[in-house]
Amino acid sequence: MAQFVALQQNVEVNGQTVLSVVNGMGAFEFAAKQLLKKNGIPDPQPDNWYLQQAWLDAFKEIHDKLGANTLFQIGLKIPQSAKFPPEIDDIEKALSAIDIAYHMNHRNGEIGHYNYSKVTAESAKMVCNNPYPCDFDRGIIAAMAQRFKPTGSDVMLMHDDTAPCRKKGGDSCTYHIAWKNL
Repeated sequence: MAQFVALQQNVEVNGQTVLSVVNGMGAFEFAAKQLLKKNGIPDPQPDNWYLQQAWLDAFKEIHDKLGANTLFQIGLKIPQSAKFPPEIDDIEKALSAIDIAYHMNHRNGEIGHYNYSKVTAESAKMVCNNPYPCDFDRGIIAAMAQRFKPTGSDVMLMHDDTAPCRKKGGDSCTYHIAWKNL
Protein backbone atom coordinates (compact mmCIF):
# COMPACT_ATOMS: atom_id res chain seq x y z
CA MET A 1 0.00 0.00 0.00
CA ALA A 2 1.56 3.22 -1.11
CA GLN A 3 1.74 6.38 0.92
CA PHE A 4 -0.41 9.21 -0.43
CA VAL A 5 -2.74 6.94 -2.50
CA ALA A 6 -6.30 6.29 -1.28
CA LEU A 7 -7.26 2.63 -1.19
CA GLN A 8 -10.56 3.46 -2.87
CA GLN A 9 -11.38 6.59 -4.83
CA ASN A 10 -14.73 7.38 -3.13
CA VAL A 11 -13.35 7.46 0.43
CA GLU A 12 -13.97 10.71 2.26
CA VAL A 13 -12.52 12.33 5.38
CA ASN A 14 -14.41 14.76 7.58
CA GLY A 15 -13.59 18.45 7.63
CA GLN A 16 -12.78 18.49 11.33
CA THR A 17 -9.92 16.11 10.61
CA VAL A 18 -8.86 18.00 7.47
CA LEU A 19 -8.53 21.14 9.56
CA SER A 20 -5.74 19.40 11.49
CA VAL A 21 -3.48 20.30 8.56
CA VAL A 22 -4.19 23.96 9.27
CA ASN A 23 -3.71 23.49 13.03
CA GLY A 24 -0.55 21.46 12.53
CA MET A 25 1.12 24.12 10.44
CA GLY A 26 0.75 26.76 13.18
CA ALA A 27 1.98 30.15 12.01
CA PHE A 28 1.73 28.96 8.40
CA GLU A 29 -2.10 28.75 8.54
CA PHE A 30 -2.53 30.80 5.36
CA ALA A 31 -0.10 28.58 3.46
CA ALA A 32 -1.91 25.48 4.73
CA LYS A 33 -5.26 26.79 3.50
CA GLN A 34 -3.74 27.64 0.11
CA LEU A 35 -2.21 24.19 -0.15
CA LEU A 36 -5.54 22.52 0.66
CA LYS A 37 -7.32 24.76 -1.86
CA LYS A 38 -4.77 23.92 -4.54
CA ASN A 39 -5.42 20.22 -3.93
CA GLY A 40 -9.21 20.44 -4.16
CA ILE A 41 -10.26 21.40 -0.61
CA PRO A 42 -11.18 25.09 -0.66
CA ASP A 43 -12.26 26.56 2.68
CA PRO A 44 -12.62 23.31 4.69
CA GLN A 45 -15.52 23.25 7.14
CA PRO A 46 -15.68 20.92 10.18
CA ASP A 47 -19.03 19.37 9.26
CA ASN A 48 -18.32 18.75 5.57
CA TRP A 49 -16.71 15.70 3.93
CA TYR A 50 -13.83 15.80 1.43
CA LEU A 51 -12.24 13.24 -0.85
CA GLN A 52 -9.44 11.46 0.96
CA GLN A 53 -7.30 11.54 -2.18
CA ALA A 54 -7.43 15.36 -2.24
CA TRP A 55 -6.25 15.38 1.37
CA LEU A 56 -3.53 12.84 0.60
CA ASP A 57 -2.43 15.00 -2.36
CA ALA A 58 -2.02 17.88 0.10
CA PHE A 59 0.04 15.61 2.39
CA LYS A 60 2.27 14.67 -0.55
CA GLU A 61 2.91 18.32 -1.33
CA ILE A 62 3.65 19.05 2.35
CA HIS A 63 6.08 16.13 2.36
CA ASP A 64 7.82 17.27 -0.82
CA LYS A 65 8.03 20.97 0.10
CA LEU A 66 8.24 21.06 3.89
CA GLY A 67 9.46 17.62 4.93
CA ALA A 68 8.70 14.79 7.30
CA ASN A 69 8.82 16.89 10.48
CA THR A 70 5.86 18.97 9.31
CA LEU A 71 3.86 15.77 8.73
CA PHE A 72 4.81 14.64 12.24
CA GLN A 73 3.61 17.99 13.66
CA ILE A 74 0.28 17.63 11.84
CA GLY A 75 -0.08 14.10 13.24
CA LEU A 76 0.47 15.49 16.74
CA LYS A 77 -2.56 17.77 16.21
CA ILE A 78 -4.97 15.03 15.08
CA PRO A 79 -6.02 13.99 18.61
CA GLN A 80 -6.98 17.61 19.26
CA SER A 81 -9.11 17.82 16.10
CA ALA A 82 -10.54 14.36 15.48
CA LYS A 83 -13.46 12.69 17.24
CA PHE A 84 -12.53 10.00 19.79
CA PRO A 85 -14.70 7.77 21.95
CA PRO A 86 -15.35 9.43 25.35
CA GLU A 87 -14.37 6.41 27.50
CA ILE A 88 -10.66 6.71 26.74
CA ASP A 89 -8.86 7.14 30.07
CA ASP A 90 -5.54 5.26 29.81
CA ILE A 91 -2.72 4.68 27.35
CA GLU A 92 -3.86 1.23 26.23
CA LYS A 93 -7.40 2.38 25.51
CA ALA A 94 -6.02 5.45 23.77
CA LEU A 95 -3.72 3.50 21.47
CA SER A 96 -6.35 0.90 20.64
CA ALA A 97 -8.90 3.68 19.99
CA ILE A 98 -6.82 5.19 17.19
CA ASP A 99 -8.30 2.68 14.75
CA ILE A 100 -11.83 3.35 16.02
CA ALA A 101 -11.36 7.10 15.67
CA TYR A 102 -9.78 6.62 12.24
CA HIS A 103 -12.91 4.84 11.06
CA MET A 104 -15.19 7.43 12.71
CA ASN A 105 -13.53 10.18 10.67
CA HIS A 106 -13.63 8.46 7.25
CA ARG A 107 -16.44 6.98 5.16
CA ASN A 108 -17.34 5.34 1.84
CA GLY A 109 -14.88 2.49 1.52
CA GLU A 110 -11.77 0.67 2.67
CA ILE A 111 -9.28 2.91 4.45
CA GLY A 112 -6.89 0.49 6.17
CA HIS A 113 -6.23 0.17 9.89
CA TYR A 114 -4.16 1.01 12.97
CA ASN A 115 -3.63 -2.41 14.57
CA TYR A 116 -2.78 -2.18 18.27
CA SER A 117 -1.43 -5.12 20.23
CA LYS A 118 -0.24 -5.26 23.83
CA VAL A 119 3.26 -6.69 24.23
CA THR A 120 3.89 -6.36 27.97
CA ALA A 121 2.28 -4.47 30.88
CA GLU A 122 4.27 -1.40 29.81
CA SER A 123 4.65 -1.79 26.06
CA ALA A 124 2.70 -2.24 22.85
CA LYS A 125 3.05 -2.48 19.10
CA MET A 126 1.10 -0.58 16.47
CA VAL A 127 1.02 -1.69 12.84
CA CYS A 128 -0.29 1.04 10.57
CA ASN A 129 -1.54 -0.19 7.20
CA ASN A 130 -3.19 2.84 5.64
CA PRO A 131 -2.35 5.38 2.91
CA TYR A 132 -1.15 8.11 5.26
CA PRO A 133 2.51 9.11 5.54
CA CYS A 134 4.65 7.26 8.04
CA ASP A 135 5.64 10.44 9.90
CA PHE A 136 2.01 11.54 10.22
CA ASP A 137 1.14 8.20 11.88
CA ARG A 138 4.11 8.58 14.21
CA GLY A 139 2.74 11.95 15.30
CA ILE A 140 -0.73 10.55 16.02
CA ILE A 141 0.69 7.67 18.07
CA ALA A 142 3.05 9.97 19.98
CA ALA A 143 0.26 12.43 20.82
CA MET A 144 -2.10 9.73 22.07
CA ALA A 145 0.60 8.01 24.13
CA GLN A 146 1.73 11.28 25.72
CA ARG A 147 -1.79 12.44 26.44
CA PHE A 148 -2.85 9.22 28.18
CA LYS A 149 0.42 7.94 29.68
CA PRO A 150 0.31 6.86 33.32
CA THR A 151 1.06 9.63 35.80
CA GLY A 152 4.79 9.87 36.48
CA SER A 153 5.80 7.85 33.44
CA ASP A 154 7.72 8.61 30.30
CA VAL A 155 6.86 7.36 26.80
CA MET A 156 9.24 6.03 24.17
CA LEU A 157 8.13 5.58 20.56
CA MET A 158 10.27 3.85 17.98
CA HIS A 159 9.71 3.04 14.31
CA ASP A 160 10.63 -0.60 13.64
CA ASP A 161 13.24 -0.35 10.89
CA THR A 162 13.36 -4.16 10.57
CA ALA A 163 9.67 -4.32 9.54
CA PRO A 164 8.18 -3.15 6.24
CA CYS A 165 7.85 0.62 5.81
CA ARG A 166 5.59 2.58 3.48
CA LYS A 167 8.45 4.98 2.76
CA LYS A 168 10.23 2.00 1.24
CA GLY A 169 7.20 0.64 -0.64
CA GLY A 170 5.87 -1.59 2.15
CA ASP A 171 2.20 -2.03 2.95
CA SER A 172 2.57 -0.92 6.57
CA CYS A 173 4.77 0.66 9.20
CA THR A 174 5.32 -0.75 12.68
CA TYR A 175 5.89 1.23 15.85
CA HIS A 176 6.93 0.08 19.31
CA ILE A 177 5.60 2.08 22.23
CA ALA A 178 6.84 1.75 25.82
CA TRP A 179 5.85 3.62 28.97
CA LYS A 180 7.69 3.37 32.23
CA ASN A 181 7.58 5.15 35.57
CA LEU A 182 10.55 7.43 36.10
